[in-house]
Amino acid sequence: MFSNSTSVAIQFGDCDPAGIVYYPNYFRMFDNATVALFSAALGMNKRLWLEHYQIAGIPMVDTGAKFFIPSCFGDVIDIRSDIVELGRSSFSVRHQVLRGPDLAIEAHEKRVWVRRDPGGAIRSAPLPDDVRSRLQSPLRPVV
Repeated sequence: MFSNSTSVAIQFGDCDPAGIVYYPNYFRMFDNATVALFSAALGMNKRLWLEHYQIAGIPMVDTGAKFFIPSCFGDVIDIRSDIVELGRSSFSVRHQVLRGPDLAIEAHEKRVWVRRDPGGAIRSAPLPDDVRSRLQSPLRPVV
């Protein structure tokens, strides 16, 4: 299935008083990596794909991570994000954080494709066929 890599330079503000990345900041990075994956797969930025597909977003419904190696201010990490499962309206992403050649973190998230109903509540909606097709493709688009 589709995968994408994102490089992140660790900033001073990402770190806690011990000088390592404060773990909730990784989940912000994973959110950005998932958006980058979708943007690469769909060939447009998030603002455009939200508008194009008339969706409210792709909220997370499950997440978790295993931390193996800490990262510090000044490190550059690579986040490899892979679609690992597609449901009717949900999808699962695996993130592998590499610090150099070493696996630093392995994380997962499950998200849902949602729209707003006439009352304003968000409801799951089926993944459109073209989105499903692009996410199933093992090929990364040429940029």
